[in-house]
Amino acid sequence: MAKTPVTFTLNDAETALFVDGGAALIEVLRRGAGDLTPKQGCAQGNCGACTVLIDGEPHLSCLTLAETVEGKRVNTTASLANGPELHPLQKAFMEGFAAQCGYCTPGMLMSAKSLLDHNPNPSRDEVIEAISGNLCRCTGYEPIVDAILTASTQLQRRVV
Repeated sequence: MAKTPVTFTLNDAETALFVDGGAALIEVLRRGAGDLTPKQGCAQGNCGACTVLIDGEPHLSCLTLAETVEGKRVNTTASLANGPELHPLQKAFMEGFAAQCGYCTPGMLMSAKSLLDHNPNPSRDEVIEAISGNLCRCTGYEPIVDAILTASTQLQRRVV
C-alpha cells in the first residue's frame, strides 16, 4: 500500500509522517506520533472517546482519514496541561470526580475544550449538547457537566 506524506501541527509541534492511504487519524496519532491520549473505543464513531480538535473543532479521530489533516492543527488532551500545571478542565474533572474509569475522559475533555473556546460561559443545556457525542458508562454525566461548568467559571476568572 502506498504511503502518503502528511505534515500537520500536533499539540503545537510540527509533525511529518508517512501514512497508509485510508488510515484513520487515531491510528496515526497513537502508533505513528506516539500520542496515546485519544482512546480507541468503538472505531465506528459512536462513543466519542477518540475526539480530538482539528483547527479548534471536535472530530472523531476514528472516522477521520489521516491524510485530511495535511496543513491543519490537531490537538489532543496532551495539549491541555502546561507542563505540570493542569488545565482548569483537567483540574475540575479531577476535583469533581468526573472521571471514574477514565476511558471517556479524553473525548469529553476535548469536546468541552472546544465548547469553552467558542462559548466561555455556556449554560448547562449547552454543555450537555456539546458532550452529546461522548458516551460515559460510569458517571451518569452529572459530575462531567458540573466539572465543565466549574472549569468555565475558573477560566473566566483567569481572563478578568
